[in-house]
Amino acid sequence: MKYNSTRNRSVSVSAAQAIAQGISADGGLFVPESLPQYSYEDLCKLKEMTYQGRAQRILSDFLTDFTQPEIEESVREAYSPNKFGGEHPAPLALQQNGDKNMYVLELWHGPTCAFKDMALQILPHLLTKSMSKVSGGKKAVILVATSGDTGKAALEGFRDVAGTEIMVFYPQDGVSPMQERQMNTQEGGNVHVCAIQGNFDDAQTGVKKIFTDPACGQKLAEHNMMFSSANSINWGRLLPQIVYYFSAYCDLMGTGEMDYEGEKVNIVVPTGNFGNILAAYYAMKMGLPVNKLICASNENNVLTDFIRTGVYNKNRPFHTTSSPSMDILVSSNLERLLYDMTGGNDALVASWMKSLNDAGVYTVNAEVKAKMDELFYGGYCDEQGTKAAIKEMFETENYLIDPHTAVAVNVYQQYLQETGDLETPAIIASTASPYKFAASVLEALTGERGQGSEFDKVAELSALTGTQIPQPIADLQQKPLRFAQVCNIAGMEMAVLGTLGIQ
Repeated sequence: MKYNSTRNRSVSVSAAQAIAQGISADGGLFVPESLPQYSYEDLCKLKEMTYQGRAQRILSDFLTDFTQPEIEESVREAYSPNKFGGEHPAPLALQQNGDKNMYVLELWHGPTCAFKDMALQILPHLLTKSMSKVSGGKKAVILVATSGDTGKAALEGFRDVAGTEIMVFYPQDGVSPMQERQMNTQEGGNVHVCAIQGNFDDAQTGVKKIFTDPACGQKLAEHNMMFSSANSINWGRLLPQIVYYFSAYCDLMGTGEMDYEGEKVNIVVPTGNFGNILAAYYAMKMGLPVNKLICASNENNVLTDFIRTGVYNKNRPFHTTSSPSMDILVSSNLERLLYDMTGGNDALVASWMKSLNDAGVYTVNAEVKAKMDELFYGGYCDEQGTKAAIKEMFETENYLIDPHTAVAVNVYQQYLQETGDLETPAIIASTASPYKFAASVLEALTGERGQGSEFDKVAELSALTGTQIPQPIADLQQKPLRFAQVCNIAGMEMAVLGTLGIQ
C-alpha cells in the first residue's frame, strides 16, 4: 500500500516513509491510496481475537512494507497488560441512557490516563522501524504541539527510545495543572518540554512551520537528523486509533448486542483536532456498520458550525474551557476527510487549506456538504452543560467521567432529543481519566473546586466518589519538576535548534 499527499496526489510513498516523515513536504497529510474492506465474516473472525490480535490484523493491511514479526512485536510491546492495567486496553463499560443502552469506550487505561496512549504507545515502535527502513541512519527529531494529553503521551512513549529526540510545545495557560505537571516532570534523557505564550493553534501552526521550513530541515540534515511528528498529522498516530472502533464493535458482537449482519452503531467522539473521529470515519469506510458519527465540541464550536453549514471559519473568539484538549480552532485532520470526500481532489483541498491559512475561512461545495449531512451530526456543549453531564452520570449511574467525555454525553443527549433515534446503540469515546481534571470534576459534583494542591483535590475526589486514583496520577506527586522553559511563538524554531545544540 502506498500513501499520497492530500495536497499533491502524485506524491506516493511507502508506509514507512509516511510515518518517518510525518507530513508531506508540500504541507499535505499522508493518506492511504485505498482502504482495505472488511466483510461481516471478517468481523466475526475479529470478534474471536484479543485486542492485540485485532490490532495485528488491521495494521498488517496498512503497513505492507513491514514484516509480520515487526508488527507483532510492536503490538505486543505497546499493549502489554502492565502498561494498560489488564489484558484489554480499551474495554467497554455499559451505561443506561434513558430507553436505550449506550456503551462507554474507556480509552484511558494507559500510562498517561488519556486516549492518546492507545496510539502513542505503539508509534515509537512503528517510527523506529520506519526510520531503519528509509532514513539512512538519521536521528528522528519529533516535534509535538499539544493541547494537553498528546504531549505527555508522546513524551512517555518516546522516553529513551534510541535514535530519537522529542520536543513538546504546549500553551502556557491552556492545559490543566495535572497535564502540565505530567509533562514537566517527564523522565528520560531525550525528552524536552517548552511552554509557549499563545494557544494550541499557535503551537500547532508553529510546529507545522518548522516542519516545512527547508532551511531548518537542511540544518538538521547537516547533523544527520530529520523531523518527524507524533501528532495525529502522522499516519502512524492515526492508524492505531482505527483499531479500537473495530474492537468495540466486535466486543458488542460478543455480548449479543450486535446480533445480526449489518446492525449499525452510532459513534460519539469529543473532538478537537478531528483525528479521533476521523479514525471512526475510516473504520466505517472499511466496512464497520455505522449509522452516524456524532462530533461533539465544547464552546470552541468551529466543527459544529462547519458540519451544519459547510463553512469553516476560525475567525472567532478562542475559549479556554474545562475540556482543554478540545480548545482548538484549526482541526488539522479535517483535511484528510475533505480529501476523501472530494474523491482525492488534491487541488481543491489545497485551495481550501490556502484560504484557511490566508483568510481563516473556506466553504466546501454542495457535494461534500451533502456527504457530511448523511454521515455526521455536529453538536456542542457549554461549560454548564459539561458540569451537568458529569453530575448526572455520577448521580444516576454511579459512573465518573471527565469533562471531555461529558461533552460527548451531552451532545449525544442532544442528538437523541433532536432525532428520536433510540434504536441505534451508541459507543461513547471516553478520552481521559477524570483524575486529570480533578478540580473541574469536583466543581461539577459539589459546586466547589476543592482546596489545597492539585493532589489534595485528587484525594478529595477519590474520597467523595469512592473511586480509585489511577496509579500514574498517584505516582506523579513525588516526581521533581524538570522543565520550566517558556518561549514566544516566534522563538519556537530557535528553541528547537538550541535544544538540539544546532546553531
